Amino acid sequence: MLYVYPANAYSGFIDAIHCRNYNYKNMRIHLQNSWRLHFIFMAMAAMLVTIFTTRALLSVSMIAFIGVTVLHKNIGKQLSDFLQNPLLLGISILFLIPFISGLWSTDLHKWNNIIRIKLPLLFLPVAFAGNWQLTHRQWRILAILFLIVTIGGTCWSVCQYMLHNQAFNQEYLKAKLIPTPLENDHVRFSWLVCAAVIIACVIIDKVNAAFINILLITAIVWLVVYLHILAARTGLISFYLFLLLAVIWMVVKKESRTYRLPLILILLSMPLAAWFLFPTFQNRIRYFVYDFSYVKSNTYLPGASDGNRLQSLKAGWAILKQHPLGIGAGDVENETKNWYETHIPNMHSSDELALPSSEWLIYGAMAGWAGIILFTAAILIPLSITTLQKRLYWLGITTTAACSFLFDIGLEVQYGVFLYAFIVLWCWKWLSIKSISLT
Repeated sequence: MLYVYPANAYSGFIDAIHCRNYNYKNMRIHLQNSWRLHFIFMAMAAMLVTIFTTRALLSVSMIAFIGVTVLHKNIGKQLSDFLQNPLLLGISILFLIPFISGLWSTDLHKWNNIIRIKLPLLFLPVAFAGNWQLTHRQWRILAILFLIVTIGGTCWSVCQYMLHNQAFNQEYLKAKLIPTPLENDHVRFSWLVCAAVIIACVIIDKVNAAFINILLITAIVWLVVYLHILAARTGLISFYLFLLLAVIWMVVKKESRTYRLPLILILLSMPLAAWFLFPTFQNRIRYFVYDFSYVKSNTYLPGASDGNRLQSLKAGWAILKQHPLGIGAGDVENETKNWYETHIPNMHSSDELALPSSEWLIYGAMAGWAGIILFTAAILIPLSITTLQKRLYWLGITTTAACSFLFDIGLEVQYGVFLYAFIVLWCWKWLSIKSISLT
């Protein structure tokens, strides 16, 4: 006997099957996304740690991060989002300018090395364009991990100083600084320490736990003290610029009036206190005054950091005037050395600066005035973003980075390229208004 199911029962049975399949598909997608987000979190943590180990491990962790954020079926949508985002496009322009200049570079070997160093400026923006977002808790863990490894690096550096403090105090009168992480790259490390101070302020603003905030304030005090012991100008100028921005922000926004006077007092009194407390800071100032006397008289002094920097700026300006369309990224170093040989024949090879000591002039030498205009636009785009939480700290990170490029070549070295691209993009993703709390 054939039994016929009622139509509504059959329809309900089919709906149940579809519902089960839909739930199974959603569960599978959720598990895949959860695994992927955990891997992204672990890869970012690995990058923050490997900054302080070796370049090889940093490269491996960065490749893993790029791979997990890019290799998926929705890569087309991700590339579309990348192309529509001014910040991400702006950072990638910093790669595209030297890349395209290879068309008129004669030294392709050096051009190839430059492009290899600058690859993170292209791949990291594409990676951060993905439709992924960590939880608030994960972002805080990354920020605290960054503070821990940075403080560890500063402690190691101070220990090196304490072992031979008298010798290092004398070395500061010769423009030599104490050892630092990042393979003794004190310029990039000092900016990293300033960035850690700003990120600690972000955590304090986001967390309302008294004990944690006391620990964070203690960490900030230590990092600021270290900046004055190290006395690297990039880090110190970045820190005081951030303080100045904070004061201006409070005046313009009419917020936190109780903090204005203390910040102004800190801004004015801290350099004076550092002069009496830290011999390295005092000797650094003394050397600067000594070196600047030669700069004013336009006299070349072998080994003088500011004098050599000024000469390199003259070389970059001369190249830009002579080649308004640029000479290509591969030829900037050779052309700079040729200028030295012509105008400063007595400059010792150990003292020379191979590149103009300003990213603006380097990009100008690469691609002429068009390169300078595009570089300026790329650097200013982050400052124009207003759709972020805690915008003061965003301005602190991006403004200090931009100002450091005025008299530094941070985008010509691996650590500088990575730190600029990663920290700016990390803060952008973290402070985004669209961030989702899953905790």
